[in-house]
Amino acid sequence: RVPLSLCVSAAVLRVLCGLRFWCSLKSSLPLPSQNTGAFPWFPASRRDTLTAMRVLGIDCGTEYTGFGIVELAETGHLHCLTCGAIKLSPREPMPARLQRIYLRLEELIREHQPDQVAIEDVFYALNVKSALKLGQVRGVAMLAAAVAGLEVAEYAPLSIKSAVVGYGKAGKEQVQSMVTRLLALAEPPQSADASDALAIAICHLHTAATLRRQGVYPSGDRAVR
Repeated sequence: RVPLSLCVSAAVLRVLCGLRFWCSLKSSLPLPSQNTGAFPWFPASRRDTLTAMRVLGIDCGTEYTGFGIVELAETGHLHCLTCGAIKLSPREPMPARLQRIYLRLEELIREHQPDQVAIEDVFYALNVKSALKLGQVRGVAMLAAAVAGLEVAEYAPLSIKSAVVGYGKAGKEQVQSMVTRLLALAEPPQSADASDALAIAICHLHTAATLRRQGVYPSGDRAVR
């Protein structure tokens, strides 16, 4: 039999070797504060294989619906073209609010011509009535994309936060901070809804780029404008 002390020593040695490898790997990666807008999931040596893509992210809500358009350039850099929130008055009837959302999204699509649209898949609501209203907003967002002939991708909040922050239960402040760094913005977006919409767009670009590495090319790929 192998002495217990020898087994413990071997286990400790393996842990130390693993930590040494991780520290050397971590030191070779850029820190978040050093980010200049380049797509962090791809090394510089592979960025020349990327194809430009423009995505409209939509954070659906019954009071504020956030939007953000992000473009991934062939150089691997992310660019924020526009972002904001559609403010809705709770005093307005629901059909009027839905019309306001549809017309604004239609305007954004016509002006910036995104390749694809991404929205949240699973949503949280306090009660059934709120859930139904939020579902109507999501339906209008999908309709605006479908009328323009754009594909709609849906992502769970856990996937969005994991793609942007690296942690599925990150708070809104963490999401806003990482979005600001990844897009090299001079200042954070004015509203959390706009930050969430940009995060949704970044998540879709991350997913599309990963699929592209695996040889699957999304239909939204196109040459740089």
